[in-house]
Amino acid sequence: MDMAEEDINGDEYPAEIQDYLSAFEKSLGCVDEMLKTMMSVSRSELLQKLDPLEQAKLDLVSAYTLNSMFWVYLATQGINPKDHPVKQELERIRTYMNRVKELTDKKKASKLDKGAAARFVRNALWESASEKEPTSKISNKAKKRKMD
Repeated sequence: MDMAEEDINGDEYPAEIQDYLSAFEKSLGCVDEMLKTMMSVSRSELLQKLDPLEQAKLDLVSAYTLNSMFWVYLATQGINPKDHPVKQELERIRTYMNRVKELTDKKKASKLDKGAAARFVRNALWESASEKEPTSKISNKAKKRKMD
């Protein structure tokens, strides 16, 4: 059992927040692992493998993560992050993230194939040949008999 677990499981903290502190510690461990993974590859090497839209996503996620961590830091220092400029920065980044999401959604959206749509409508309105034949065959045969 490490020092953090002893503190969380100890009598220093009220029992009501013990689960929250355990979950927070696990979340920090996940963030630490993700950061180690990201830092193991050089940024230029990573960016070369991504297209421009993916690069923008990576930059936005990195900026949002950093600012979110700063938000948490301010809260731990007793500073209200809602009154700090970091709030506007997070909102600005979120706006750009929504723009990138819109672009991604547009890219994924199916394009209208006008030719296929016209064929679909034409075939939906199409009458079978057997429905048309009796009237046309009778009129053609009748015309031939009248001519003979």
